[in-house]
Amino acid sequence: MNKERIGHTKEISEEERVKIIENSSRTLARSVFFSVIIMIISFAPVLFLTGQERKLFSPLVLTKTFSLIGAAILAITVSPMLTRSFMKGRLIPESRNPVSNFFVIIYRPVARWCLKSRKTVLLICLAIIIGSIPLVLNLGTEFMPPLDEGSLLLMPVTLPDVSNSEAKRITQLQDKIIKGFPEVENVLGKAGRAYTATDNAPISMIETIIVLKPKSQWRAGMTKEKLIKEMNEKVQIPGVVVGWTQPIINRINMLSTGIRTDVGVKIYGKNLDSIYQISRRVEASLKGINGLEDLYVEQLTGGKYLDIKIRRKDAQRYGLNIDDINMVIESALGGMILSNTVEGRERFNINLRLAQEYRNDLDEIKRIPIQSMKYGVLPLSAVADIKVTEGPPMINSENAMLRGTVLFNVRGRDMGSVVNEAKEKIEKAFKQLPQGYYINWSGQYENQVRAQQRLKVIIPIVMLIIAFILYMTFHSFKEVLVVFVSIPVALMGGVYSLYFYHVNFSVAVAVGFIALFGVAVETGVLMIAYMNDTIGKMVLEKGNNRDVIHLDDLKETILFGATQRVRPLLMTVLANIIGLIPVMASTGTGSDVMKPIAIPFVFGLITSTLFVLVVLPVVFNLLKEWELRKYGKLTVLEIDE
Repeated sequence: MNKERIGHTKEISEEERVKIIENSSRTLARSVFFSVIIMIISFAPVLFLTGQERKLFSPLVLTKTFSLIGAAILAITVSPMLTRSFMKGRLIPESRNPVSNFFVIIYRPVARWCLKSRKTVLLICLAIIIGSIPLVLNLGTEFMPPLDEGSLLLMPVTLPDVSNSEAKRITQLQDKIIKGFPEVENVLGKAGRAYTATDNAPISMIETIIVLKPKSQWRAGMTKEKLIKEMNEKVQIPGVVVGWTQPIINRINMLSTGIRTDVGVKIYGKNLDSIYQISRRVEASLKGINGLEDLYVEQLTGGKYLDIKIRRKDAQRYGLNIDDINMVIESALGGMILSNTVEGRERFNINLRLAQEYRNDLDEIKRIPIQSMKYGVLPLSAVADIKVTEGPPMINSENAMLRGTVLFNVRGRDMGSVVNEAKEKIEKAFKQLPQGYYINWSGQYENQVRAQQRLKVIIPIVMLIIAFILYMTFHSFKEVLVVFVSIPVALMGGVYSLYFYHVNFSVAVAVGFIALFGVAVETGVLMIAYMNDTIGKMVLEKGNNRDVIHLDDLKETILFGATQRVRPLLMTVLANIIGLIPVMASTGTGSDVMKPIAIPFVFGLITSTLFVLVVLPVVFNLLKEWELRKYGKLTVLEIDE
């Protein structure tokens, strides 16, 4: 029979070695199962999000979930097989591992001091948690971190009655100014819309895409915010309101919310004139708010219309009918197909109408000739009243209501605080809106509110489910509460990191915290399991009553259990942190979204680990001393397999 030695003390047979591997695998399977379940459930809130936030983060969650499931299956199936195949011969005990001993030598005196100075440790921990409360209350909020697309979109808006030539002049002038900046690679301006029903942009809305050079070619000290500020100062033209955004996020905003800026105040009502008056009052109340930029009221008036009203009596007197007059007007102004021409394999219509300089001249329109049977050629003004009137350049409706919009972007400040201040000013300006009129907030803020409301409902439910799983594991509410104490400590570390890195709370940050909660609970569970195992061994050796168990023995037992947890805990934490170092160090496109996920996770994991190593043994020791004094014995958890 094959014999093998472990260290220098004992030789075991092959059957005994297989039995040891089998028992260890069973214990591992229990821990792995509950850890994977907790991690998967902790990510569940992300899958319940809707809209673009779900599309952005659900692949991350699904990838993480399937990776955990795959790793768990490998841990309880392949790992035992590999252990049996390769871990043969003389095995060095963990007590002789220099790396493990290094951390144990550092940790043991710290943990012993903490168990002796319990009040001091708890007060320090409580003070740090309380110190983070003002940071939580003053934390900026936004929907998503702004993604640097490597390009800018300038969206000037001018008066609705602007001519084609004036729109062209404005576009070319601004393009020339922008191209003069050394950070700009290319400039592409567009006025009006494409020949399609899906693009309803008027000629007064100009779009200029600005492709930027790599940041390595920028002037020293130049940032994107400074560049936008410099450009904004130089492209100002009287009668033109300038707005800055980025091409991709602009299209997303317009498709999802119907507005082209970060935030919009939508005013609904029954009359366009009243809506426009309310919009102007809203604009006046919003001016001067710090961080509120590119403020603009969507024009509901100022559109120019050519009204031609035929005088029926005069037409009858000259022997003309209405259809004849309408046909002349249509041919002169709108154009009429006279014939077609064939060029190779292509066929083209021949369209005839007055030249543009005649169509733009009211006097020339009045002189459009009309042929009559009795009186020869007559001017159009002989049978019609012709004048230019004003009206809405575009009629927007939503939910069967007429709608006006006040648009603005947010720069240099978080969106949540800007909108909250704007709401306060609007409430002061409008004690009560007229009957049948109301205001809604839209844009990125609309998405932010939707995501926050859903997370407020889903996260507590997930926490209750995790608590139920922990109770099924420990069969004790006290241990469940001890584990959940690590969550606010992990949150504290994440909050301090957000303040240090100047990161606002967003859906991306929330995803980072959600991932952090699962790991924090997992590490707390494993620490309690280790300390409970050592207490169980002590009870088997000495018995379970206060006559044989002294408080000093209890502390040493808990210290021993906590010390045994140092190496696997640090392995877990370092693996998570090292895996996120590339994200923390990244600076390219996409890092704007990934960094807010990694920052609270990494720093929250550090504080959570310190809590599990330093404070959790103290809390567990106080709990066991309370049990010993009250019941005269210790509660040894029987963790289900």
